[in-house]
Amino acid sequence: MSEALFIDVRVDEPTSGDPGLAAKLEEVCPVDIFRAGPEGVEIVRENLDECVLCELCINAVPAGTIRVIKLYAPGEELRA
Repeated sequence: MSEALFIDVRVDEPTSGDPGLAAKLEEVCPVDIFRAGPEGVEIVRENLDECVLCELCINAVPAGTIRVIKLYAPGEELRA
């Protein structure tokens, strides 16, 4: 369960274990939502509500890889 109030981020299962993608996401996110961990992409849950909807993560990955879910607007999300 996420502690975030406004934003949740989901990375698709096959891609989440890719160390190259994890490093890229960690590099591009200005608010440190992503961390490259030993198992691949890690979401830093305590930083989720810092998301500024810049779409840098979405533009850095293949289509269908990441979803940025707007918890304050049910049904609205940004997708890669």
